[in-house]
Amino acid sequence: MKYEKLAIPDVVLLTPQVFGDERGFFLETYRQSEFEANCGGFTFVQDNHSKSSKGILRGLHYQLRNPQGKLVRVTRGEVYDVAVDMRKGSPTFGKWVAATLSETNKQLLWIPPGFAHGFYVTSEEAEFQYKCTDYYAPGDEYSLLWNDPVLGIDWPVTGSGPVLSEKDSVGDLFKDARYFE
Repeated sequence: MKYEKLAIPDVVLLTPQVFGDERGFFLETYRQSEFEANCGGFTFVQDNHSKSSKGILRGLHYQLRNPQGKLVRVTRGEVYDVAVDMRKGSPTFGKWVAATLSETNKQLLWIPPGFAHGFYVTSEEAEFQYKCTDYYAPGDEYSLLWNDPVLGIDWPVTGSGPVLSEKDSVGDLFKDARYFE
């Protein structure tokens, strides 16, 4: 596995070594000892799997009392995946990084606790899987407005705009959001 720190160095792009032939392929998606050496000593407690159609934008979500680190990947289709630093004391506070994750490149993205996270589906459909370092806590979920001009996220949105849940369409502006202290 290759571990590449992005412009916000706590966010890491993982590129697995893929072994393939006419029968198909094999790759290792997670090894605790290597992950700890390159990303930190986190433990995963929950795995999630979602399916979305083209043009759907999910996020930007985070939890404050139960912050979740997420190791994300796409097993079908392609998404544009975004992480926003919500850690008030961080030198990259309010900055964002993104990566295109797909079934073709088989890359994973590590988003540590303290970040808002979201993705936009660029293929006809996408299946998105992720490991979390804390449990989903419905009363502790916050959402940033996906198109906040202060953040200036360069989403690859096509057509009339993304399809959003009601919650995501009324997310907080970054200036009004609650941050990690």
